[in-house]
Amino acid sequence: MLTSSQNPLVKQMRKLHRAKDRREQQLFLLEGTHLVEAACLADRPLVTVCLTSDWQLRYPELWQQIEQRAQRLEVVSPEVLRAIATTVEPDGIIATVERSSTIAPAFHQLGLLLETIQDPGNLGTIIRTAAAAGADGLLLSADSVDLDHPKVLRASAGQWFRLPMATSPDLPAAIATYRQQGFQIVATLPNADRNYWDVDFSQPTLLLLGNEGAGLSPNLTALADYTVQIPLVLGVESLNVAIAAALLLYEAKRQQALVNR
Repeated sequence: MLTSSQNPLVKQMRKLHRAKDRREQQLFLLEGTHLVEAACLADRPLVTVCLTSDWQLRYPELWQQIEQRAQRLEVVSPEVLRAIATTVEPDGIIATVERSSTIAPAFHQLGLLLETIQDPGNLGTIIRTAAAAGADGLLLSADSVDLDHPKVLRASAGQWFRLPMATSPDLPAAIATYRQQGFQIVATLPNADRNYWDVDFSQPTLLLLGNEGAGLSPNLTALADYTVQIPLVLGVESLNVAIAAALLLYEAKRQQALVNR
């Protein structure tokens, strides 16, 4: 059992709190039973797994899966696990997983394009919602928060592994390519002339949403086929970007369900 927070493995895993070290090691952290179980269900190999003996007794079936899947297993003290974790009270298990490639998702009917999303909680909630709505995937601009930020993973509530997603080095070029492939690009703007439910979402659509504070940049807005607003009562300036994404995703799914009846 590892009992020292000065152990080299513990120090290496703690470095994964930082984006720079996640990129250098090509690894990221999974904290908690729910995320580790989701990785197993998605058939993702686990590199290193640190767990307490108490956790091992509480989850014998998941432990058997992890034994077959992990390259390295270490039983650690609760104090060591807290030293590794980004959360205050980890629930008994933390694993590392290799970072994925940044191949753009294969969009078919409905997807998300996100520019400069900074808040990891927002991005995680968008991922969770997009997976729940059955979206094809998500493409993120390179100046956004990392897809494998620990808070993004936690906010996705285990849906992180269900949704194809990637970071684009050139989002405007990607959007131009998708338009040539026949996708309509629908962007959200606070002063757009039409409401979001006035767009025909029955055709292949990519939803374009921007930064929490600044919104979409002019060059991306110019690439949209339609700009839409979410109507708000007087005195309310805007909605949270994750809420905006949810409204558009489910309106698109509603319209597509009507067409497919």
